[in-house]
Amino acid sequence: MLSRLPKPVKKFAQDWPGFGIAVVALLFVVAGLLAIRQGGGMERLELLIYDKMMRQLVKESPDPRILVVGITEADIREQRHWPLSDAVIAQLLANLQAHQPRAIGLDIYRDFAIEPGYADFVAQLQAPNVITIEAIAINTLEAIPPPPDAPPTQVGFNNLPLDPDGVIRRAFLYLPREEEVKEAFALQLAFLYLAEEGIEPIESPQHANVMQLGPAPFMPLTPYSGGYDRLDAGGYQMFLQYRGTDQAIEMISLGAVLRGEFDPALVRDRLVMIGSTAPSLLDRKATPYSATLGGDGKMAGVMIHAQIAAQILDVALGERSLLTYWPDWAEIAYLVAAALVSSFTAWRLRHPLLLIGSISVSVLGIVGGGFWLFQQGLWIPIAAPVISVLSTAGVVITYQSYDDYCRRRIVMQLLGQNTSPEIAEALWQGRDTLLKAGKLPGIRLTATILFLDIKGFSTVAEQMEPEALLDWLNDILGEITQEVLTREGIINKFTGDGLMAIFGVPLSRIHKAEIALDAQNAVYCALAISDRLTLVNQRNHAMGLPDIQMRIGIFTGPVVVGSLGGKDRLEYGVLGDTVNTASRLESCAKERQPTDCRILIATETLQHLGDRFHVESWGPMALKGKQQMADVFQVLSIASKTR
Repeated sequence: MLSRLPKPVKKFAQDWPGFGIAVVALLFVVAGLLAIRQGGGMERLELLIYDKMMRQLVKESPDPRILVVGITEADIREQRHWPLSDAVIAQLLANLQAHQPRAIGLDIYRDFAIEPGYADFVAQLQAPNVITIEAIAINTLEAIPPPPDAPPTQVGFNNLPLDPDGVIRRAFLYLPREEEVKEAFALQLAFLYLAEEGIEPIESPQHANVMQLGPAPFMPLTPYSGGYDRLDAGGYQMFLQYRGTDQAIEMISLGAVLRGEFDPALVRDRLVMIGSTAPSLLDRKATPYSATLGGDGKMAGVMIHAQIAAQILDVALGERSLLTYWPDWAEIAYLVAAALVSSFTAWRLRHPLLLIGSISVSVLGIVGGGFWLFQQGLWIPIAAPVISVLSTAGVVITYQSYDDYCRRRIVMQLLGQNTSPEIAEALWQGRDTLLKAGKLPGIRLTATILFLDIKGFSTVAEQMEPEALLDWLNDILGEITQEVLTREGIINKFTGDGLMAIFGVPLSRIHKAEIALDAQNAVYCALAISDRLTLVNQRNHAMGLPDIQMRIGIFTGPVVVGSLGGKDRLEYGVLGDTVNTASRLESCAKERQPTDCRILIATETLQHLGDRFHVESWGPMALKGKQQMADVFQVLSIASKTR
């Protein structure tokens, strides 16, 4: 049935088990990765890649719209007091308001009065462009109320969502509390700034319950956004795309503002945030840049809020895209596609260099494509697809290695150790066409058969103990086997005191030159055995044993080769009249033994030898069990040194 199919379809059908294992590997790896992903096992690795990509983005120059007034260690020493008094904060706000900023954010908790100067402080808070902070109780974090007399509509929460590793990669925009929705500190400041640009927050026309600023809808995060697996997406969150490190936000010190030692242009028409930057105040958080920064590697909380505000402004003004993500089904489809390509590539490509090259290209494509999309504003998983590529390829390769082992074991079971290295390698390279259902299929080809028998073995056996006889016989047969293997033949079987060798298997010979070479190798082998016989008899003399003689019959013709037997006992079989003829040549006219090693061939072999050997015609002879006479020749020697 298979023979009638087109060659590509036939090859596919023959390798159906390989296709099946590729599918199994695909399902196994994808199911495993989805289970790991569901349990949050991939999240840590994806976030590390996210941090790496974030650090590789082009660092932008300081945002010209935002200024941070930092409370440094020098400011604390200069004031000799912490917390700062209300009078100091009131003076700070007054000095900033004198230069007409668009918005001022006070990122310092002031939940109770710190005299002197509380009245002045409250008066400054009444300005419509001043936003103060509160902390909302989340998990183990306790609530911290805003300044007692601050206008309720001018209070924003400054909570920052922490990932399990303590890194800030997201930002809250809104948090629902009881019957109201709280606005984030940075978001309120951005609203004040954008109002001057004529941009007000609206509900997105395309997405219900989604805030839009300018042309950009701010899509809230889900538990599986980007590389997250089990994100706590409570409230209304967005990915935080940092402009860079602290250098991306311009800063002046509190002392400089109080003394009036700053350029008014740094304040005019800007969004100004006031907060602590002194490490001793412990308001510092880890960011994607922490791994490459000196010191504690962390960023002041006020700087992070400034980064959030900068991102909101960029997106609302069309200067930067909001980082988006694929829906969950698309991420799963991508994972399946990566595993699919890898499994079938590993199934089809068996050459190590091609396989390694294709897998490397796949991995580089996933990593490079993921980074390019990240630059365009789309964060897709990278670690999971890369692992799927490597894992599916690994499963398929492991199966193929095991399959190769099983096939090699079958081959060695069939041929034992009786093939030359060249023949064994050729057989193994062609295993896909040779092996079918654990057997070598029958193949018709032209081969040269050599039969050998030791004459006088019984006489020797009478004079030796069985153990010594076995060793003696193994020594002789071992030398004969070496000559056969050296000339690309195989030993098909040992017949007690003889053997059967084949030249021209297991791969089919097509050209006449190949068939001729097999015949010549068989005759060269027989003459080499004759030379070894002289050395054997010399050893026999030393052991007090009689001389032995050998008879060799060689015939060239068609045979069918393949495995014989069942699954528990296989043998490499060679069938055909050629085998019988070679056997009859070895045993014919036993009384004629002109030399210690008699080598007989027929015309069918002689026609392939050319003038390489000296032969003597014995004329037509009747072979046992054969109706037709055979022209028999004795091989005497090599005519010319051609090998």
